[in-house]
Amino acid sequence: MAERDKDSYSIQAVDNAMDLLEVLCEEDEGVRISYLSEKLGMNKTSVFRLLATFENRGYVEKIKGSGKYSLGISAYEMGQKFLSKMNILRKARPVMEKLAREINEAIYLVIRRDDQGLFLDVADTTHQVKIISLVGKKYPLKSFSAGQVILAGTGGTETLHLSDQGNLGEGITSLSVPLIIRSGDVPAALCIVGPSYRMPRDAAEERLIPRLKEAGDVISSKLGYVGHYLGTAAV
Repeated sequence: MAERDKDSYSIQAVDNAMDLLEVLCEEDEGVRISYLSEKLGMNKTSVFRLLATFENRGYVEKIKGSGKYSLGISAYEMGQKFLSKMNILRKARPVMEKLAREINEAIYLVIRRDDQGLFLDVADTTHQVKIISLVGKKYPLKSFSAGQVILAGTGGTETLHLSDQGNLGEGITSLSVPLIIRSGDVPAALCIVGPSYRMPRDAAEERLIPRLKEAGDVISSKLGYVGHYLGTAAV
C-alpha cells in the first residue's frame, strides 16, 4: 500500500488548537477572543471553547479585568522541558554565557524553522541600555545576518561571518557566524545583537568578530564538526 501523505492524517480540531497557541506565542500583552477569531478565521464560539480547554489545563490564562488571554504557566513549563532536552542548546549555552561575559553584549542562538530564523535563547548583557529581548521572535532567513549564514551554510563555512545594521530594528546591529554539525549542515547560527553605537565597524572587526568566530567554532566542535581542524576550505 502506498505511503499516505502526512497531511491526510491531519485532525482539523488539533490544527486549530495549535494555530491558536502559536498566535498567543506571538503576542506579548494578551489578546481578545474577537482578535483570535479574525486572525484564525474561526467563529468566536469555537475560539472560546479552545481557550476554555487550554485554560483548564493551564496552557492559557485569562488576564483579570481585561477580557484578554495569554499563554499560561503550563505552556512555559513544557517549553522549558523541551529546551532542556535540546542538544544544540545544551552544547551552546555555556559558550554563549562565556562570550557574553567577555564582550558584555547579548549573544543569541538562532535556529532554522522552515524559511524563518527563530531566536531560541540569549545570554544577555549587563549594560543598562540593551535591545528588547528577541527570544521567541521569528524573521525571514533572508532578512537578517543569522538567517543569511544559515542559508549560506554548507560544509566548510566555519570562517563565514555576516553583519547587518537596522534589519532587526532601527539602531540595531547584529553579527553572525554559522553553527555546523557533523554532517556539515548549518541548522543554526550564533550572533551578537546590540545597539549600533556600541558596535562600530572597527570594534566589530578587531574585537567582536574574532571572539564570535572562536565561540562558533567551539560550539560546532561540540556538535561533532571537525572541519576547523582539518584545513577545510574557508569561505
